[in-house]
Amino acid sequence: MQLYRLGLLVASFVVSIGAQSTFSPARPPAIPLAVRSPYLSTWLNVGSDGGNGGYLAGQWPVFWQNQVNGWAGLIRVDGNTYTWMGLPGSKTVNQTSFEYTSTKSIFTMNVENKVEMKITFLSPVTPSDLKRQSLVFSYLNVEVSSLDGQKHDVKIYTDISAEWASGDRNAIAEWEYGTTDGVAYHKVHRQTQLAFSEKNEQAEWGNWYWATDDSKGMTYQSGVDIDVRGQFAQNGKLTNGRDTNFRAISSGWPVFGFSSDLGSVGSSPVSTLFSLGLTQDQAIQYEGASGYGPVPSLWKSYFDTELAALSFFHHDYRESSNLASSFDSRVAKDSIDTAGQDYLTITSLSVRQAFGATQLCGTQDKMYLFLKEISSDGNMNTVDVVFPAYPIFLYTNPEFLKLVLNPLFENQEAGKYPNSYSMHDLGSAYPNATGHSDGRDEKMPLEECGNMLIMSLAYAQKSGDIDFLKKHYPLLKQWTSYLIEDSLYPANQISTDDFAGSLANQTNLALKGMIGIEAMSVIAKQTGHNADAANYSSIARDYITQWQDLAIAKNANPPRTTLSYGNTASHGLLYNLFADAQLGLNLVPNSVYQMQSDFYPTVENKYGVPLDTRHTYTKGDWECFAAAISSVETRAMFIKDLATWINETPTNRPLTDLYETISGDYPGNHFVARPVMGGSFAPLLVR
Repeated sequence: MQLYRLGLLVASFVVSIGAQSTFSPARPPAIPLAVRSPYLSTWLNVGSDGGNGGYLAGQWPVFWQNQVNGWAGLIRVDGNTYTWMGLPGSKTVNQTSFEYTSTKSIFTMNVENKVEMKITFLSPVTPSDLKRQSLVFSYLNVEVSSLDGQKHDVKIYTDISAEWASGDRNAIAEWEYGTTDGVAYHKVHRQTQLAFSEKNEQAEWGNWYWATDDSKGMTYQSGVDIDVRGQFAQNGKLTNGRDTNFRAISSGWPVFGFSSDLGSVGSSPVSTLFSLGLTQDQAIQYEGASGYGPVPSLWKSYFDTELAALSFFHHDYRESSNLASSFDSRVAKDSIDTAGQDYLTITSLSVRQAFGATQLCGTQDKMYLFLKEISSDGNMNTVDVVFPAYPIFLYTNPEFLKLVLNPLFENQEAGKYPNSYSMHDLGSAYPNATGHSDGRDEKMPLEECGNMLIMSLAYAQKSGDIDFLKKHYPLLKQWTSYLIEDSLYPANQISTDDFAGSLANQTNLALKGMIGIEAMSVIAKQTGHNADAANYSSIARDYITQWQDLAIAKNANPPRTTLSYGNTASHGLLYNLFADAQLGLNLVPNSVYQMQSDFYPTVENKYGVPLDTRHTYTKGDWECFAAAISSVETRAMFIKDLATWINETPTNRPLTDLYETISGDYPGNHFVARPVMGGSFAPLLVR
């Protein structure tokens, strides 16, 4: 990073903090700017652990891994230049407010009481439109209007740096400028493409596009950052010059700028639009039924070329924005109706993060949704990461849940996995879904068998797709056999909360297995296997009767389930109970629900209920699972604590699902930006 970037940090930070922006519905730990996939995932750090409090100007946007993704914005008003995004060096504008919805981050800026800027970052989520959802693109719209009743000469500048093209800042970047169908674009990529490879979690292959309208008053330029930005600051326009000295990203920090002359701006808003995205013809390497090979990005099925995709996306802003607003409204209404404004604070912040860990791939005839276990280890389609995320998939479009489960079924049904239980993940390093033909994936057998059975039934119930259950019945039955063997007295093993260590006879894990068996009973009945259905239900109900004697500390004050059998001094979040309610199984007596709901408030800390008695940290996704099946009062407690944490936490990275309930800080600077926060939608599934 260049020294001038660091040298201006303190001054710009002070100017921004003095602005005293408002934040609605909360001041999140990090603000999503462009978040559409594991590689298009750029944020603004907020929390005091390293953020600047939520001000767009005065700090560089960062990739989710926390390295800078150079993205700058300047405005020139009546000949004076100000910074509205990033840290390029000029005086910052006064940010007056920030608001986020499920798909948008909206900043309002005041420039010397002369003009107002409304800056909207839109990463659309279109659950019912897979064509639009397949595009790894995001919008930036800048709207300007006069504040003082006078007309002002206004020019807008934005750029991205070559940092987007590779996580290796010594890699050679290459770029070009062009136009297509009324769209002007800078195309940037790593000169030597490394297919299906990552450096610092960024993609080392594919083309980045930074685009705007090819209109009168637009100028462009590529070159050294201080030269290009300086050209605009001094002259209010760019040279239409093209730097052809392809070089290392950190050598002269090449940037790719656009300037828009908005002319004389009065009280009527004038806007300029930018589009940013990544195109990869082949997105994933996958070990499927037909063998090992590359899988195309799904957008390739809808568009002949990447320029056609870019053109469609850029010209689609009005429709895309309308669709996004409708989705925002749906989430807002449902969230507020279910659990109030605090709940909307949580759900609306989780949407882009959850979908930002996924990519639609394949063809229209054979689609897949590949999911990256961001920040915790980079696995692909990790079953116990899909599980906490599945509520958002069911809520938005159950087809997403099917598409993320499909490759897991396909790989195992093709004989690519040697163990009798469900595999843990589809590959240890995204984007390589190479499976585990040696059977040496992370061993979480009871956890993953239960998860796959629960999610398969959840999808079928929501979609009505019984053929899905028929197709996979043999494998589902195989996994049920494992659950029958291990669920009543689980062996010493890890659960999805593997960071907490292994433990024998885990109460919550045993419950998941029993719910999985009962789920299989329903699956068997729906697919015409009546004898299997009766057998599985008999076993599950026998197990749950014994479980109540083994797992409940009846003489405790108040009574509650234990962390593990017999450890009456222990307790934990019984989040797996959610699946019983969500699937409508009625396996677990209502008395257990009520008992847990009464217990949780007795161990509440400032920012929530600890995951279990071993630590003071908790997980936000599991709190939402527990909230979904608690009384109205206890649910409100969970929601209020989590929303308060979002607004007050010193953490400064995309919404961490693992946090300390006393300090609100990290228990370790990890578990950020993960899709598991899709679990915040759990209460919407059991209303």
